[in-house]
Amino acid sequence: MRRLTFDLDVLRTFVTGVDMGSFAKAADKLGRSTSAVSAQLKKLEDQLGMPVLRKEGRGMVPTPAGESLLGYARRLLELNDEAANAVRGAALAGSVRLGIQQDFGEHVLTEVLGRYARVHPRVRIEARAARNAELMELLNSGRLDMALAWEGGVVAPHVVDAGRLNMRWIGAADEARLAPALAAGTAAEPLPLVMLDAPCVMRAAATRALDEAGIPWRIVFTSPGLSGVWAAVAAGLGVTVRTAVGLPPSLRLLDAPSLPPLPDIGLRLYRAEPHLSPPAQHLHDIVLQALF
Repeated sequence: MRRLTFDLDVLRTFVTGVDMGSFAKAADKLGRSTSAVSAQLKKLEDQLGMPVLRKEGRGMVPTPAGESLLGYARRLLELNDEAANAVRGAALAGSVRLGIQQDFGEHVLTEVLGRYARVHPRVRIEARAARNAELMELLNSGRLDMALAWEGGVVAPHVVDAGRLNMRWIGAADEARLAPALAAGTAAEPLPLVMLDAPCVMRAAATRALDEAGIPWRIVFTSPGLSGVWAAVAAGLGVTVRTAVGLPPSLRLLDAPSLPPLPDIGLRLYRAEPHLSPPAQHLHDIVLQALF
């Protein structure tokens, strides 16, 4: 049997397109034309002798062969990137201070810290999971080198757009606990909301969407931290608005027709200075790789 040697550049295009749900967006992110991306995917299918994508609606989704390849492609790319970072940064030492939005505390931070520590054992990382306002205050006062945070109308000179995510209504996974909350939303029984303390960009988006839809609401529970919000929603106190990132198994995304649509929200990686130190720049790159 002929031995296949995959082109990692082609695999990166394939993985990025699937992850972003759009190969046009992948072309943008990777700095290529859509025709170049199409040529890469054709090369991959020709090499395998079978399709890895199929048309669904207006987009493309993996075939069974494509789904099988996807897991291996991720592992190959992660090992490639880890090797490249290890070679480039073997002699790096010092410290890096990273702030990260609470939503990404487990989903991204665990992966980022593990990957970074393996290739930069001599660099000390100080990481803080917090809310937007605190992260920006720490960044602007020079106590963080970079911060992964929601856009939230913050004006900052040194920033990289890390993508956009859908805001979603979220409720208890337990139907019996969820039903009373979804049955509300009338003058007699306003929709119960569980929210982070103000100011909060998602809290503002939720109440604005409800006001525009003419749906009465009341805030029944607030918390300074996301864990408190998750616990209250799981208990059935009300519904909340976040993205799908880091959603606990006790909660679920809601597609109830009684709830109004919500806008997207931008995610950004803010930097304290225009040029980061080499250890900080490598962490900056790993954070972006971990997101998409």
